[in-house]
Amino acid sequence: MRWVTAIGEAFLAVPFIGGIFVMSTGYSALGVMFILHAITLVLAIRDHSAKSGSILGLATSAFAWIPFVGWFLHLVTAVVLVFQAVLSRPRYY
Repeated sequence: MRWVTAIGEAFLAVPFIGGIFVMSTGYSALGVMFILHAITLVLAIRDHSAKSGSILGLATSAFAWIPFVGWFLHLVTAVVLVFQAVLSRPRYY
């Protein structure tokens, strides 16, 4: 789920394209991302893994309607989620 939310956040962080997409959906894309981040947070709690990316994603979804703040928050959240997804991969020995 981290990869799904990271890809979604990265798409929304693309200048102009992400903003146009959010506005064309009537800002419901932010609601969908909020729900996806909430699901990811529940899974992280269940698996005892990093939660900060999902929490940051929830905050991003709440404040992303602010034009330039939203772009920056999407970008930071995407980077954090990618790092967490890479670092939390199961290791097979």
